[in-house]
Amino acid sequence: MPFSLHQGDALSVLTGLPDGCVDSVITDPPYNSGGRTAKERTTRSAKQKYTSADAQHALPDFTGENMDQRSYGFWLTQIMTEAHRLTKAGGTALLFTDWRQLPTTTDAIQAAGWLWRGVLAWHKPQARPQKGRFTQNCEFIVWASKGAIDGSCNPVYLPGLYSASQPSGAKRQHITQKPVEVMRELVKISPDGGTVLDFCAGSGSTGVAALLEGRDFIGVEKTEHYASIAADRLTETIRETLTQDDVVLAV
Repeated sequence: MPFSLHQGDALSVLTGLPDGCVDSVITDPPYNSGGRTAKERTTRSAKQKYTSADAQHALPDFTGENMDQRSYGFWLTQIMTEAHRLTKAGGTALLFTDWRQLPTTTDAIQAAGWLWRGVLAWHKPQARPQKGRFTQNCEFIVWASKGAIDGSCNPVYLPGLYSASQPSGAKRQHITQKPVEVMRELVKISPDGGTVLDFCAGSGSTGVAALLEGRDFIGVEKTEHYASIAADRLTETIRETLTQDDVVLAV
């Protein structure tokens, strides 16, 4: 199978994987932001932070959203250090974040041994306008590499700005789900036939994009409900992309 999916704690799972087994780490960790006070940070769930009260269908919560900024930076440094070990020399890392956690994310990724390369922007056209204020319709993607990058190994020219709306209605299967069309562009930083790791796999959008773009995928998801959704989506993607040449008839 071109993918493996692990249900469990990300740090525990990653410690059991071999050195240099992935080409790119592309992940959307819990941002642990949005709480203006300690009470808001510790009493509000992820669902209360990121979905409106009139959402058309219920989405289960996920854990890891109640750390303060220092604890988040410590956790991210730990796990990105482990991800650094798993990544081949010249490999890359892309981490989603918002404006509040952008400085902490860039600190953590460098403390973990990565070479910080820059910041990409994901523009969300349907973000809610705010009277008298600027609309917060951008999230960011911090990207880095494990040492020098040899461009001849993967001669792609990728943009630094992506625009797409978050899935809605029945297509929205996770509270913080990312658009597959954006993820399909991002996974191209991994060489064709390479392996992409997402240790906060959620509903599996990174993995779906990787499979559609001819990459292998390793995913880790802590929440059992979302791990099940990710497994179904990845399996369905494999079915949809199989051609007659991929099928060998055993006699």
